[in-house]
Amino acid sequence: MISTLLVANRGEIACRVFRTCRELGIRTVAVHSDADENALHARVADAAVRLPGAAPSETYLRGDLVVKAALSAGADAVHPGYGFLSENADFARAVLDAGLVWVGPPPEAIEAMASKTRAKKLMGLEPLSTVTAGDLPVLVKAAAGGGGRGMRVVRELAELDAELTAARAEALSAFGDGEVFVEPYVEGGRHVEVQILADAHGTVWALGTRDCSLQRRHQKVIEEAPAPGLAPRLVEELHTLAVRAARAVDYVGAGTVEFLIADGKAHFLEMNTRLQVEHPVTEAVFGIDLVALQLQVAEGAVLENDPPRARGHAIEARLYAEDPARAWAPQTGTLHRLAVPEGVRLDTGYTDGDPIGIHYDPMLAKAVAHAPTRAEALRKLSGALERAEIHGPVTNRDLLVRSLRHPEFTGARMDTGFYERHLEELTRAAPDPYAPLAAALSDAHGRSRFGGGWRNLPSQPQTKRYLMGGTEHEVHYRHTRDGLTAEGVRVVHADARLVVLEIDGVRRKFEISRYGDQLHVGPTTLTALPRFPDPTTQQAPGSLLAPMPGTVVRVAEGLTTGAAVTAGQPLVWLEAMKMEHKISAPTEGILSALHAVPGQQVEVGTLLAVVEPNEPL
Repeated sequence: MISTLLVANRGEIACRVFRTCRELGIRTVAVHSDADENALHARVADAAVRLPGAAPSETYLRGDLVVKAALSAGADAVHPGYGFLSENADFARAVLDAGLVWVGPPPEAIEAMASKTRAKKLMGLEPLSTVTAGDLPVLVKAAAGGGGRGMRVVRELAELDAELTAARAEALSAFGDGEVFVEPYVEGGRHVEVQILADAHGTVWALGTRDCSLQRRHQKVIEEAPAPGLAPRLVEELHTLAVRAARAVDYVGAGTVEFLIADGKAHFLEMNTRLQVEHPVTEAVFGIDLVALQLQVAEGAVLENDPPRARGHAIEARLYAEDPARAWAPQTGTLHRLAVPEGVRLDTGYTDGDPIGIHYDPMLAKAVAHAPTRAEALRKLSGALERAEIHGPVTNRDLLVRSLRHPEFTGARMDTGFYERHLEELTRAAPDPYAPLAAALSDAHGRSRFGGGWRNLPSQPQTKRYLMGGTEHEVHYRHTRDGLTAEGVRVVHADARLVVLEIDGVRRKFEISRYGDQLHVGPTTLTALPRFPDPTTQQAPGSLLAPMPGTVVRVAEGLTTGAAVTAGQPLVWLEAMKMEHKISAPTEGILSALHAVPGQQVEVGTLLAVVEPNEPL
C-alpha cells in the first residue's frame, strides 16, 4: 500500500492529486522551483522539497532531482501528473530503479506510445520524410509531450524551415526533447479521444469519448464528455481501436487515445500515456475518481470486468491568464480573487492573492459542469463563468462564455477550426456601457464637490476616464443636495462596494472591487486613467513593445540597425509561459533601433526595436 506520494509536477494537477490523497489517507510531498516557493501546491502538501532554479529545464524536468527529493522526503511512490516528465520512459525507470512505486504505465509502454513517431509506426502510419508543395498544409509536431507546444501549421513551403526551428526550441524547453516530425494537416476535423484505464491483470476499460475540438494554438480550451453527435458505430470503432492500442503495448494505468474525425472516419493521432488535463469530465459522467483508480492499479488492484455506466453530460472550460484579442498574449500579475458559484467544480493551482508569473503555463483553473443533458450542462457552465469573480490579469473568461453560447457549438457542429473562423466576433468588445458610470459613482461615494457643507449653488459636472475592453470611456456625474446624479439614469444607491442604478425603469446592481487603479464592476474590468495623459509615456511611431513579460529567445538572423524590413516580417521571438511568441514589423521601413538581445528578460512595454516607416511616395 502506498503511504507517501510525491507528485512530480506543479500547479493545478499537483493540487488535484493531493486532494485524492487526503481522502485516501496518503501523505503528500510536493516539489517546487524557486518561482513556486509559495505556490498553492507547495503550501497544501504535507512536505515540500525545493528544486533550485526557475526554468523547467533546471527544475521540473530534472528527473534526477525529483527522484532524490522523493527519497529524501520518505515517499514510496511518485505520480507524474501531466506534462514535464509524465511521458519520459527514462524518468519512469529511474523511479522504479530507486525502489519507488511508479503511478503510471510501464516504461516500455511509454517508449512505444509516448513518442508520437513510434506510436504512429506501431499503428501502421508514417510521418512525412520530405515535404513538397503538394503536401501542404502540414503540421509540425513535437514527438514528445503535448498541450500544443512544439506544434505549427505550415501553409507555405518557404516557412517550413523557420517553423521547424521554432517547434524544436519550444519542444526542448517544455519537454527536454527537441524531436519533431511532420504530418499532413487535416482541415475541418473534430478532435475526439477515448479515456482508457487498464490494470496489470489484463482488464482494459474504455471510458467513453471526449470532444476537444475547441483549441487555440493546438491547445484545448473546452472539452466535453461524451463527444456529441457521433454515430454509435463510430463510437464502437473508437473504443475498439483504443483498447487495441492499449493491449498492443501491455498498457497499465490511465491513458488517452486521440483521433481526428473527418468525413465520418477516424484518423489515429496519438496516445497520451498519462492522465489528461480534461479527465474531470470523464470522472463526472462515470462517477469515478481517476486518480484514486490510478493509485489502486499501481498497488496491484484488479478492475471490475466492465466500467460503471455513464450518466449525463459534462463540459470543462480552461480559464487562462491570456488576452485572446491580442494573439492569446499571456498575462501576469496578482490574482486577487477567483471564485465560481456553487455546483460547478473548480480545479486550480491558485488562491486569492497568488502571483501569476512568466515561467509556466497560463492556465489558472478548470471549471466543470455536469448535468443530465448537454444543453443543461452548457447553460450551467456558461452562467457560472459569467457570474464568477475573477479579479486580476486579463483572462479568456468572456471568450469561454461566448464560445459556450455560440450556435455552432450549441448545435454540436464545431471542429478544430472554430477559433480560426470565429475569434474576431468572439473577442469583439461588448462591455457593459454602464460599468464605467458605476465605477465613477463608487469612486465619488462620500466625497463632496465643496469639501464642507453643501452650498446653494449648482454643482459642476465631474469627469472620470476609464480603460475598458481596450477602449477609453469618459463618464460624467454631479454632486447635488440630493446625492449623486447622472444623466439618463436614477442613482438608487452608491457606496464603495455597491452601486444600484435604475435604467429605463429597471434596477441593476453593480458589485465593485478595486485593487489600485484596477476596478472590477461585476464581470467587467476597468482601469482608472489619469485626468491628463502623461507625455513621458508616449512612444515613437514604429516602436515594437513587449506585449508580455518574458525572455528574448532569438532575434531574426542577420538583423542589424539600418536594415530594411517589410510589414509583418518576424524580428524578435519571446518565450513566455512555455510558448514562443513572434514579434513582427508593424510596417515597411528601416530598423532604426534594436534593443532586444537573446536571453534578455523583459517586462510588458519594454522597447524591443523601432521601425521607421518609409516615407510615402
